[in-house]
Amino acid sequence: MEEVREKLKEVYDPEIGVNVVDLGLIYKMEEPEEGTLHIEMTMTTPGCPAHDMISQNVEWAAAQAFGVGMVYVDVVWDPPWSPDMMSPEAQEQLGFR
Repeated sequence: MEEVREKLKEVYDPEIGVNVVDLGLIYKMEEPEEGTLHIEMTMTTPGCPAHDMISQNVEWAAAQAFGVGMVYVDVVWDPPWSPDMMSPEAQEQLGFR
């Protein structure tokens, strides 16, 4: 899972300029069977215009990790995203610290 997490750090929200991991958009990653990943993520707002592009990029990036064959991405809204979910580095970059 650590390799997947590193791959996901290459996916950026184009409006904010911070990767999805540091933004706290990735809620859960599970491998229910070998080579299959289920990723649960959210967006900063329900009306995010980059919704489809970001979720597709997450799916593509995760599939680049060694041994990953199938990736399923579910976008969820509960719990709602908040700036508190960002890494300390992202909070500082965006002026929340």
